[in-house]
Amino acid sequence: MASSLRRVLVTGASGFLGGHVVRMLDARGIAVCAQGRDTARLAFDAGVDVCVTALDDVTALTAAARGCDAIVHAAALSAPWGARQDFVDANVTGTANVITAARTAGVRRLVHISTPAVLFDGRDQHLLDDAAPYAAHHGSHYARTKHAAEELVRAATPYLETVMLRPKAIYGAGDRALVPRLLQAARRGALPQIGDGTNAVDVTHVDDVVHAIECALVTARGVGQTFLVTGGEHVQLWGMIRALLAGVGLPAPGRTVPLSVVMVAATAMEAVSMITHREPTLTRYSAQILARTQTYDISRARDLLGYSPRVSSADGLARTIDALRRNGAMR
Repeated sequence: MASSLRRVLVTGASGFLGGHVVRMLDARGIAVCAQGRDTARLAFDAGVDVCVTALDDVTALTAAARGCDAIVHAAALSAPWGARQDFVDANVTGTANVITAARTAGVRRLVHISTPAVLFDGRDQHLLDDAAPYAAHHGSHYARTKHAAEELVRAATPYLETVMLRPKAIYGAGDRALVPRLLQAARRGALPQIGDGTNAVDVTHVDDVVHAIECALVTARGVGQTFLVTGGEHVQLWGMIRALLAGVGLPAPGRTVPLSVVMVAATAMEAVSMITHREPTLTRYSAQILARTQTYDISRARDLLGYSPRVSSADGLARTIDALRRNGAMR
């Protein structure tokens, strides 16, 4: 890859995935410009250029993009709750600004990080492939705005070499969203098993997502395409959650609650949060994510991207538990 790419701009470099991408590119000997808003989290090796700016500053984004062969757009607001306009600003307007900067600066390729959440309709979904239609009704502002962002990227395909990736449930060392939320709920005693616990899901270790991005940066056959990215296994979600909690010394969920009951409670929590402006303990969307089967067919990513998962769920979980222990997550 080093011979085909000279310089890459990574948005969201102060975040979980973006930081991993920056470190991978730097290790490959590729010049990197790391964009983000959190200066403390943009502490990379000396060879990495840092652009401390928000996505609403098109001038700064354009300057950062000049001389780049590609942009990896990993920046996003990913949360189960929040004001609709915040999601629009970050995920829709932010993506539009990245596209404008790419075109103005003469960038050749845009790798856009999306999510399978754009497909999720609240029901069990088995082995969806890349041709699956968008959900008719999105259960969260996050999913809705990521759908809108995909439409913007698709519209830019005549002007940019675009590749869209939809990694499912990214986890690993440095995760500040998925696993920490589960651990926080478990510590509060607010993590019952939702549903009968038999739902299967696909998860993706961050190293595999980085590998998929590597492939997307150099692919010829994948240009203009959208790819689901997973670890290639269908795991029992609640079994994995129990193993995670045991690994860091936290008790397993002590009770089982039907999804229908949780949905009623989550509706009430959301109503209260509309008044208090505090994130609810659980949203209806999050409850469905924890109770439903969501598995995917990644054969096109294998065939066209050359992507192949490298981290098994067992290995990825062991690595994650080890990182949590080292970082004091047991306290």
